[in-house]
Amino acid sequence: MSTLVLLTITGLGLGAMYFLIASGLSLIYGLMGVLNFAHGAFLTVGAYATWWLQGVLDGIESTAVSFVLAAALGLLVGAAVAALVELVLIRPLYQRHIEQVLVTVGLALAITALVQGIWGADARVYAVPDWTIDTTEVLGAAIPNDRFVEIATAAVVLIGLQLFLRRTRYGLIVRAGVENRAMVTALGIDVRRAFTLVFAIGGLAAALAGVLSGIYFGSIDPERGTSLLIFAFIVVVIGGLGSIGGSAVAAVVVGLLQQYANYYASSGLGDLSVVLLLAVVLLLRPAGLSGSTATA
Repeated sequence: MSTLVLLTITGLGLGAMYFLIASGLSLIYGLMGVLNFAHGAFLTVGAYATWWLQGVLDGIESTAVSFVLAAALGLLVGAAVAALVELVLIRPLYQRHIEQVLVTVGLALAITALVQGIWGADARVYAVPDWTIDTTEVLGAAIPNDRFVEIATAAVVLIGLQLFLRRTRYGLIVRAGVENRAMVTALGIDVRRAFTLVFAIGGLAAALAGVLSGIYFGSIDPERGTSLLIFAFIVVVIGGLGSIGGSAVAAVVVGLLQQYANYYASSGLGDLSVVLLLAVVLLLRPAGLSGSTATA
C-alpha cells in the first residue's frame, strides 16, 4: 500500500510539472495559434537564472530566503525572455505557421547551445530549503515534501489561468481578439499588448516548471527544457490542443502512467507507455480528451 501511495504522489508531482509547461503551450496555441517549439527554452532560462542568482545571493544566510528570492527573479527572467521572443520573432510571423515552427525550433537549439556554452553540460544543483528534502508520512509512505509543493503550485496555476481568461479585462480582450481581432482593434484596444502578456504568462509558467524540476530531479542541465517539452507536447495533444483543462487531466494521466509502468513493468517502459497512450488517443479521439481546441 505504501508503495502505491508513493508512486501515486510522485506521479502527480511529475504530472504537475508537465502541466506547468503544457499550460503555457495550450494558452499560446489556443489563443494565438502559435505552436511554440522554443517553450522548453523558457524553462531552461528560468531554471538557470534561478541557479545563477542563488550564487549572487550567497551572502544571505537563510537558504529558504535566498532560494525564494532567486526563484522569483528567475521566473521574471523567463517571462521577460518569452515576451521578448513574441515581440521580436513571433509578432511578424502571425498566420505564417511554417516560419513560426522554423524560428522557434532554431531559437530552442540556439538557447540550449548558449546555456551549454556559458555554464557547460554538467548538471547544476540548487541549494534548496531543508524542508523540501524532508519527508512526510502518508499512509505508511515517506513522501518528499517537494512533491506536495509541485502539486499545489500546479493547482494554483490552473485556477489562476482560468480566472485570468474569464474574469480579467486582459483575458477577455485576448479571447475577443482571437475571435475578431479587427473589431477589437476598431474599439481602440491594442490586442498586440495582450498577446505579449499571454506569451509572458506562458514563459513564467515554463520557468516555474524549470525551478521545480531542479528540486524534483535534484539538479538542472541544458537539455532539461527539451526533455520535458517532449512530454508536455504529448500532454497537450492528449488533452486537446488549446484546452488548459484537458491538459491538466492529461498531465495527471501521463505522470501516473509513467510512474506505474516504470515500477510495475520495467524501468524505461514508462516513456514507451506514454507514447502508446498518445497513439491510442489519436486513433480513437483525434481531438483529444477535451474534444475541442478552445482554451478552457
